[in-house]
Parts: sequence; structure tokens; C-alpha cells
Amino acid sequence: MTTEHQSMRQHILDVAKPIILGKGFSAVGLNEILTAANVPKGSFYHYFKSKEAFGAALLDSYFEDYFGRLEVMLAPNSENAAQRMVAYWTRWLETQAGDCCEEKCLTVKLAGEVSDLSEAMRDSLRRGTDQLITRLAQCINEGITDGSLARDLNATQVAETLYQMWLGATLLAKVRRENSSLMCAMQSTLKILQLATP
Repeated sequence: MTTEHQSMRQHILDVAKPIILGKGFSAVGLNEILTAANVPKGSFYHYFKSKEAFGAALLDSYFEDYFGRLEVMLAPNSENAAQRMVAYWTRWLETQAGDCCEEKCLTVKLAGEVSDLSEAMRDSLRRGTDQLITRLAQCINEGITDGSLARDLNATQVAETLYQMWLGATLLAKVRRENSSLMCAMQSTLKILQLATP
């Protein structure tokens, strides 16, 4: 794959992401994406084998970008691991409660819609969420090591529980169009991590 081919492929994915975050996967036609990307309509299959392959590539690209930002947020710095974890969930609350479509969670938007329709997209979601939970567990273990989190926490179980809770809270925030579920998730997160509530 040439650099130019990869660049155009990524351009299509970047243009498609906010459209699909707004409308969902099934409701968006290829022509709408290609028109927005200013790509000739007949050339889609030059970059992707199918719409399903495009969807899987979109999710893979989303997770790659997300993990880059996650690594910056959770990487050891002047703050202890507990502070970095709280900053991560605070950022989640701010972005998912806000109005900016491009900051919304693509996992929340697409998981229910595509998991039964596309095995390739379901697998992309599974790999991405598994990797995210693993990274959260790593940060929790760092907190146990640096003394900022309780030693009796089971890092893997806590990471899984927190991620499940925040996905559900984000979905409820979409349904209710207000952020009380996210605020509840933050309070529950602090309790689960055995941190004092603000």
C-alpha cells in the first residue's frame, strides 16, 4: 500500500467518523461519505473491500487514536496513578456530557448497532475494548504499587467494572439527554477506587 493510498484511506476514515457519530453506521450511505471526503464515488472499493471492511477500519482507526490519547493521560508523570485515573474519568464525563459530536464515544454509538450485523466490526470493538480495559488495569496496578490506591483492589476486575459502568452511563446520558448518569458513575468510581469523594 503506497503512502498516497494510505493517506487517502485515512482521509476517508477521518471524514466519515463525525458523520457516523451523528447518524450511526447503517443510516450513512457510501455516497454521503465520499462526497464529504471529496473522493470520486466509484473509487471507494479501491480503498476498502466492502462497507463492512470500511466499518472495521473505522473502528480500528478510532481505537488507535484513542489509545494514543489514553497513553498520554495515563502515562506516569508528576501525578500518582489514582490522580491520573480520576483525571481520565473526569475527561470522559466532560466529553460525553458535552455537545461536541467529534468527542463522543464511537463504541457507545456503534456497539449495539453493528455487533449482530458484522463479525468484523464486532471483533474490532472486542479487541479495542479489551485493550482499553487492560490499560486501565495497568494504571490501577501502578496505583497499588505507588500507594495511591488500596492494595486489596483486583485491578482487572475493577477496570472491567468501571468500563462497563461508564459505557452504560454514557448510553443512559444519550437516552436522557442529560448527564446525571455520568455524575453517578463518577461518584461510584471514587467509591470503587476507595478514594474520598470531592
